[in-house]
Amino acid sequence: MSVVEQWERIAGGLPEGWGDARLALTVEDEAQVDRAAALLGPLNPGRRSRELRFFTARRGAGFGPDQLRRLLQRLDEEGIRGTLELLASDAPAAAPAVSRPSLAASWDGLLASLPDDWSDLYCELELTSTDHLERAALLMAPINPARYGGTVGFRFRVARLRGYGASAGMVRRCLERLDEEGIPGRLVVLHALSDTRPVATQGPVWRVGGRSV
Repeated sequence: MSVVEQWERIAGGLPEGWGDARLALTVEDEAQVDRAAALLGPLNPGRRSRELRFFTARRGAGFGPDQLRRLLQRLDEEGIRGTLELLASDAPAAAPAVSRPSLAASWDGLLASLPDDWSDLYCELELTSTDHLERAALLMAPINPARYGGTVGFRFRVARLRGYGASAGMVRRCLERLDEEGIPGRLVVLHALSDTRPVATQGPVWRVGGRSV
């Protein structure tokens, strides 16, 4: 099934009145990932290995469904095959209620999984809807959140003892504020370093997408 056909099937299954949808395209051939990312460049996709993430919105900022279809058509025309998946929509179909851990509890779980000598983290909070972006940015301001790629959310740095980044305690407090306002999301540690000892610097620097973070 072509990528465009997959999108049409996904769009047909969205509930009436949906506003935005977050999608992930997993490219079959790793050698074609760079080309796929270039063709989808206007969407500013985020990349993780062979996966490209982006979103489309029927209102406000972002590319609309028709514009998205044209970009996906270019992938089909160049023979780039992949699996398109709906990650979330701001108007999901009715489903049984599920219990999700709070963001603060998720953060505690992530820290517990790290080695005792961790020193620096580069993390991402992925939100479930663009409707939460502005409020979440305000509540997370103390940890210097930054947008990156097509992910609906923010990335931030954490430093345990010294260097550049928010403290783990400050991160938890910001996440508690999101929990208090009912803003859901998913936390991921993208990069972690242990026992770094910066000398005359603010700490390690990661290069992501050609820029320092």
